[in-house]
Amino acid sequence: MGGYRLTFLTVILVSLALQSRAAVNFDQCMINVTQGIYGPIGLDSSGKLATNLSDATAVSYDNCIKYCGAGQEPFNWSIFSQQFSSWLLPWLALVSQLPFGTNDKLINLEAMLLTVGSPTLAAYSLALTVLNGRWVAHRFIGYRYPNAREAVRILSSLQQAPLRVNTEDMNLLASLIVLPGNDDWWKELVERLEYSYSWSISAASNMGWVIIAYIFTVIDSFTGDITEAIDSNGQGVGSLWLWLLPIVVGWLLISPKCDSIQVRKAFDKVHGMGYIAQSNGGPILARGISECRAIFLQDTNDLDVVRMDEQYTAPVYNYSRFLPWVEAVETILDAFRTASRNAQRHIPVAANTMWVDAARGSVIQDQNRIGNSFEVESYCFGTSLQEDGAPSKWSSSVIPRILIASGLALMLQWGTTGAAVIVVWFTPTRGLGCRSGSYIAYGVLSTLAWVLLATSSFLSHYATSKLYEKTGIKFIRYISKSLAVHLRRAGKFVAMLNAIWIVISCMFQFTNFFDRCYCNSSVFGLRSRAYNVILPRMEDLSGMRAAWIGGVGLAGGSAIIFIVFVYLLINPTLPE
Repeated sequence: MGGYRLTFLTVILVSLALQSRAAVNFDQCMINVTQGIYGPIGLDSSGKLATNLSDATAVSYDNCIKYCGAGQEPFNWSIFSQQFSSWLLPWLALVSQLPFGTNDKLINLEAMLLTVGSPTLAAYSLALTVLNGRWVAHRFIGYRYPNAREAVRILSSLQQAPLRVNTEDMNLLASLIVLPGNDDWWKELVERLEYSYSWSISAASNMGWVIIAYIFTVIDSFTGDITEAIDSNGQGVGSLWLWLLPIVVGWLLISPKCDSIQVRKAFDKVHGMGYIAQSNGGPILARGISECRAIFLQDTNDLDVVRMDEQYTAPVYNYSRFLPWVEAVETILDAFRTASRNAQRHIPVAANTMWVDAARGSVIQDQNRIGNSFEVESYCFGTSLQEDGAPSKWSSSVIPRILIASGLALMLQWGTTGAAVIVVWFTPTRGLGCRSGSYIAYGVLSTLAWVLLATSSFLSHYATSKLYEKTGIKFIRYISKSLAVHLRRAGKFVAMLNAIWIVISCMFQFTNFFDRCYCNSSVFGLRSRAYNVILPRMEDLSGMRAAWIGGVGLAGGSAIIFIVFVYLLINPTLPE
């Protein structure tokens, strides 16, 4: 990916350097204005006609085009290299620390573009992952049944995988939970999933470099000559990209299990260890009857086209797995809840037998967990099964989690984007121009991509989940399925286009492409009143300095709030 980025940036630099042949010199143009060469056309920093030409700092947009030229300021390598290396390069390097793990370079590239093109989506997936981990631990915390602790750890770890529960033969799941012979299955799978994507010297040094570079460049921009290269200053760029730091830190804190090969190997290793209860006789290994599993990962070849994103283990795709994951967890949760309640009432699995008290307090004796297939299944589900054999629908806590994750994602996106807009908005000439417009477009497209992809995930779940096979209208489910596919493709296209756009936009700023009459005059906002402040005076910059401080505070505060949220909610208390 680094080679692609280098080639892409080289092409941009060469093309922009060639345009410098038609470049203009705003400083010389302003000198001519103050000398009255073009007549009394000089304006002050508020856009009003200057009473004294020698005090003029600006010209109207029309006069700027007429006398200064419509081109850009010449490309300046020293300014570009300083601004690019200080404000943008560290963030591009930090992108490499994002977790991918799909073992497919093309999908990893797509995941990178989705993250850069829609920070809203990346933050939404991260926040959902944190909330899900805490939710599942909270739901299991009151259940006193063997392997409940292991179940929480496994389910939390499998948010990056297409998790499924076999609801066609509920005896498989009931046996897996109840039979003492399956205790090793749970413990082995936990151990197999214990590998971590966590802090490393490379990741720590990379983030340290980014933080130090950001702090130093912010200080330098305030202590140095603020009027130097004011239109190519990267203060806004630094704030715009600050969302990346909490995303990388958040995933490193969570340590997602996103290596698709290792996750599937973990399931393959425990496949032959599971026991299943029989209608007659004692439990036997489940593989002796069939290859069906109680808890499994959906085979990529069996995934419906509408749910293809679920197979990609990069955490940015967690948005697509949210509802299917909740559905699977609720099924397992139903079984543990009923089994735990029966155990608390000292009801053994086998009918017509007495409960055997444990010698050590709350430990459930193995004799209480043995029974035939009917007894085992009834012990876990009882009357909670619907006619089709599936447990009840997911709980109402789904919507609050979606709302909280959405709020945090939008806060991070628009906290950093808004900060960048504030910085360039209050840089003379004040108002909506090319730079602020490009930042707003980035935030809008990022939010749009998230809306499209999140909506697609909801529709795909409705169209394919067994929960709605009987209650949903067939025609509406068909329309939902088709719409989900188109929304997913549109969302990805918008995000990828946005990722390319924001890099180009930042390059435009550093290469002086935006340093032209049209952009400097804030034509988007001022329209017919547009004017270009070419030589701002120090007294004109007090508001700009305050806006820059506010922008840094807004972006930094948004990032800190998101990191604190992740830190406080991860590693919840597990069942005993």
